[in-house]
Amino acid sequence: MTDVSVLMYIAAALVGYLVGSLNPAATIARLRGVDLRHEGSGNPGATNAARTMGRGVGIAVGLLDVLKGFIPAIVFTHLGGELAGELAGVAAVLGHITSPFLKGRGGKGVATALGAILGTHAWWALPVLAAFAITVAVTRRVGLGAVAAAIVLIPTAIVMTDSWHARLMAVLIALLILVRHRANIESAIVQARGAVSGNS
Repeated sequence: MTDVSVLMYIAAALVGYLVGSLNPAATIARLRGVDLRHEGSGNPGATNAARTMGRGVGIAVGLLDVLKGFIPAIVFTHLGGELAGELAGVAAVLGHITSPFLKGRGGKGVATALGAILGTHAWWALPVLAAFAITVAVTRRVGLGAVAAAIVLIPTAIVMTDSWHARLMAVLIALLILVRHRANIESAIVQARGAVSGNS
């Protein structure tokens, strides 16, 4: 590995994290005099933006969040190769989740993760989006859709590539999403236990 490639990877991680840290939901809310920390779910992401400021704003925020993952990933893929793009994509998701501009309290990373995937391994998006859509249609819960998508991402990467760093990217993104959605997972487990107890 040359000094140039090391610098490229460092740049990919730093730029990806910085871009991911920018939070359109919080910015738009602030301009509208809304504090998302105390509205809806308290999460500065597209779903809560739609809930508190309208569907149009939510869609706009979602698209911007996707671009936060897509642009660093695809730019560094072209500049430094697949690994650089993957580093930028994972860093963007991490930046969205732990934004220093929001004192470490960011969104849940779903849309940014989709952007990172589209910018590096676009075909992965098909089974991931299918899992998301089916789960949301069945449960009516976006959070559980995100959990399903994260879980499906790992076997998708294993099947679709033999690259160790591509698979590692999938694992890291999936873990970040699952950790940020642990409340949804715990809620689903409680509901499932309640349903089992009610039927027994």
